Amino acid sequence: MLVVEDDVTIAESIAARLRAEGFAVDLAHDGPSGVEADAEREPDLVVLDVMLPGFDGLEVCRRIQARRPVPVLMLTARSDETDMLIGLGVGADDYLTKPFSMRVLSARVHALLRRVERSTRADVDEAGTKIVLGDLEIDVDQRRVTRAGTQAQLTPIEFDLLVHFAKRPRAVQPRERLLSEVWDWDVAGTGSGTRAVDSHIKALRRKLGADLIRTVHGVGYALEVGS
Repeated sequence: MLVVEDDVTIAESIAARLRAEGFAVDLAHDGPSGVEADAEREPDLVVLDVMLPGFDGLEVCRRIQARRPVPVLMLTARSDETDMLIGLGVGADDYLTKPFSMRVLSARVHALLRRVERSTRADVDEAGTKIVLGDLEIDVDQRRVTRAGTQAQLTPIEFDLLVHFAKRPRAVQPRERLLSEVWDWDVAGTGSGTRAVDSHIKALRRKLGADLIRTVHGVGYALEVGS
């Protein structure tokens, strides 16, 4: 694990909790050292604060995701949805607003790791398969997505979310089910959890077309591309 947090007290608290659960944890306290530590250590997951000296967590996330895909849990002292959208847009998988409990952070970390493990197994089980729905084509093995012949650059969580929808075209997926089956949360929460779902849906619409996913008000979403 890599924790990039400029508040030493918070960083040490997070590290202590993760180490108590058996994880090896490295710390960095500014943007440049966070990028350097990720390149040197190649951690399985990054806990990343948004507000950092040197350059901010958004730039850190952008740089590490450009080098290799890695699950990122972003931390912020602000609850503005714009910040969340930007963070998710540069490759973050999940988002926690300060203050948060270490129990919740631990649950989110374990959920992200389970999702990555499950996604890896799925790639092996479905190697070489493609999902084609109308003009939408998903190469499961190579984790590539095209629509109308144009390739879209999706983050790992966006890809997993799209595959989940594509295996159930037109079926309505409640937000809580998406949190459970895509994010792999043991307890489907509200608040930042459902906002994260909404934010990733907005990202998919922006990258693949506003008509791709239909909102079912008060329930969730459904993929509208024809088979």
